[in-house]
Amino acid sequence: MFDSVEKIQTELAAKQYICSKNIATVVYLAEKLMKPVLVEGPAGVGKTDLAKVVAAATGRELIRLQCYEGLDEAKALYEWEYSKQLLYTQILKEKFTEIMQGATSLRDAADRVGASDSVFFSEKFIVPRPLMKAITNERPTLLLIDEVDKSDPEFEAFLLEVLSDFQVSVPEIGTIEAREIPLVFLTSNDAREMTDALKRRCLHLFIDFPDEELEVRILDAKIPGIDKRLAEEVVRVVQQLRQLDLKKSPSISETLDWARALTVMNASELDQELVNDTLNVVLKYEGDIKKAQGELGRLIQKKTAEKPTEEAPVAEEKAVEPAAKKAILH
Repeated sequence: MFDSVEKIQTELAAKQYICSKNIATVVYLAEKLMKPVLVEGPAGVGKTDLAKVVAAATGRELIRLQCYEGLDEAKALYEWEYSKQLLYTQILKEKFTEIMQGATSLRDAADRVGASDSVFFSEKFIVPRPLMKAITNERPTLLLIDEVDKSDPEFEAFLLEVLSDFQVSVPEIGTIEAREIPLVFLTSNDAREMTDALKRRCLHLFIDFPDEELEVRILDAKIPGIDKRLAEEVVRVVQQLRQLDLKKSPSISETLDWARALTVMNASELDQELVNDTLNVVLKYEGDIKKAQGELGRLIQKKTAEKPTEEAPVAEEKAVEPAAKKAILH
């Protein structure tokens, strides 16, 4: 359990997740209120990692459900283990023969077999999927429903029962209630709009691209020993790239990949040739790379041109100083 918002920031930072106060506040409220959190934002900004580090920081077991188009209740909740049921049927074949002895009609035989349904449709033959695992787990659990926007609206409607009551209904067995209510994180890359019903049941958190200062801190935490100047230059260029009209703007994960690649190449600063040679690490589409190459030339020149301007006031001050002294003497 977290005692305060500041404690959350400290605990997550210890696990190399640098978060803002806004993120820490939502996590704090989610744990205190035991409400699900719907985390939205661009791909690669740390939505999934947030759930992972919160699970690690709180000592909860992480159970992940990866959503995709066509995901149904059976894949998310449970399935019957038909092969095991068939195996038991073969093993108990002689017992079935005994049960069937004396049956006077087909209906009578069917009734006798039906009386044994509960043997084969019990928890012993259920294969639990992530949702049921999270509900029936006796340990404190964090359930991560990842990329929920990729699932169908029908599946989203099914989730409402689970998130409202933390229970599931199995027709052959009955209602199974949560032994320990899990902490739930849902992530979305905005592939489609989530329904109002789902949003009503969740705390909302939007994680955007970080500002320059925060992104430098993330690089320092994730890549120990990275040259400070290199980290600042990488972040500066990435921030400029995000302002371009690209098919896919570079996320934090691309920033980290680029910084690691430059570190492997023993780079200490960026130049035109190095940036052009490694743009494919930070940009994933050829059109984006070509567009960025045209802009990066001006970006690197601008950075170089900025240096003399910093020294200009000093030089001007030195030039004015003798004149000032002469004026005082006269």
